[in-house]
Amino acid sequence: MPELRLSIAQHYHERTKYDPQTIAAKNQGLDWSKQPVPFKEYKIGSSFDLKSYLQEQPEALLDRPDELWWRRLSRLLHCSYGVTARMPSMGSAVYLRAAPSAGGLYPAEVYLVSRGTRLLPPGLYNYQSRNHSLMHYWESDVWQSLQEACFQHEALEKTEIAIILTAVFYRSAWRYEDRAYRRIFLDTGHLLGNIELASAMNDYRPHLIAGFADEAVNEILYLDTSQEGSTAVIPLADLLDSNQHLTPSRTSLSSATETDYPKIADGELLTYFHQATYIPASKTDKTEPPFVKKENPSEDKYNFPFCQKISTATTQPINWATKLTGLENTILKRRSTRAYSGDNLKLDELKALLDFTYQPQNYTAQNLDVSPDYCDLNLIETFIAVSGVEGLESGCYYYAPKAQELRQIRFKNFRRELHFLCLGQNLGRDAAVVLFHTADLKTAVSLYGDRVYRYLHMDAGHLGQKLNLAAIHLNLGVSGIGGFFDDQVNEVLGIPGDEVVLYITTLGRPR
Repeated sequence: MPELRLSIAQHYHERTKYDPQTIAAKNQGLDWSKQPVPFKEYKIGSSFDLKSYLQEQPEALLDRPDELWWRRLSRLLHCSYGVTARMPSMGSAVYLRAAPSAGGLYPAEVYLVSRGTRLLPPGLYNYQSRNHSLMHYWESDVWQSLQEACFQHEALEKTEIAIILTAVFYRSAWRYEDRAYRRIFLDTGHLLGNIELASAMNDYRPHLIAGFADEAVNEILYLDTSQEGSTAVIPLADLLDSNQHLTPSRTSLSSATETDYPKIADGELLTYFHQATYIPASKTDKTEPPFVKKENPSEDKYNFPFCQKISTATTQPINWATKLTGLENTILKRRSTRAYSGDNLKLDELKALLDFTYQPQNYTAQNLDVSPDYCDLNLIETFIAVSGVEGLESGCYYYAPKAQELRQIRFKNFRRELHFLCLGQNLGRDAAVVLFHTADLKTAVSLYGDRVYRYLHMDAGHLGQKLNLAAIHLNLGVSGIGGFFDDQVNEVLGIPGDEVVLYITTLGRPR
């Protein structure tokens, strides 16, 4: 029998792995003369300045509902993707944003679509993070077109505004080449994590739509698809409007699974792969959208025999004080840690990090979303390499979120190996904990087609951002790593071979 060919998602993953034998040849250096600009500019349009609303306190606006509405939208956008610092650099300043981005390249763009409200005219807006404003660049009503592009998604029936996220591919590919696609969707996940939490702080409920007709959404935004593509549509339900209290519904649709693809040259794989994962608008003509019903398993995936099990249930969940101070300040002051001291974490600190990231039901009293939207979190698994946690033996553990326990699979201190696996970065060696998000890619493709590669990385990035914020709030260090020796991670740590590594988050005490 002929050997079954890998799908394009599996082919892309294999092609973009880092390997110790070949990585040196891939490192050709950067052409700084071609460094991309991480901001989009418009020559025509009207600007809505949002800066003044950052200073107003909500109590002062209770008798001024129009200004309160603008304040909520202003702070939502600022805490999602706003500029939080301006750093001097060679020739030009570097603007840091609320959401982390691999290499500080910020491939995402944030658009706002208005159905036409009393305060926000209908049409298309681009969020200008550098000066915190909305650029109204298209004035016609496109809401019906957006509904059609999203297969009449329930969340668009009663909402009045929606965020659309896109990626400008070259911003990331300039540095990371074809592997940039992984980082682009991890960055999208970081942004989704911020949108989830910033929405809760400002009385919105975001409804993620990751399955949509790509070409139709791109056309709505007037994108140059050779440079930029849509990644997520997020209708915002206004929780101060009783008509917009919506129940969570479908987020992800399946795409085709492509196995008959040509030989693709290096440098062209990213664009080819992205377009191969499109969902065609023709699905709406005669058939139902290719919706995948999510089954919620009652047990965690791995239960290794005779392994040591440690409960991660905590009676001390993170206290965010009030929803407009503790969490907001954490989002705005978040930075990726550059170096760790090598000192241990406390077991209670690790438990608190896992609790906030994986157990949202524990945060009802703090006005956070207890059932946030993901693409399909059932596909994501978590493994944790422990190098320095007081009261916890060094080794590699599987985290079982349903049982809320760590299950040890390897007994060893992996500091030296983690330094190697993370491409020689000291962050891997000196961290107290290195957390790995993984997925069974073959099974995931069988469920959702090749588009699932987007979903997996968005969900991993979303989880990673919640880990980021929990760590910063606890005065710990945290940094994500998207570059690693893929196959060697599984071999060294004992992670099952079917699991592909999506993302690494390092945690420790900052130096």
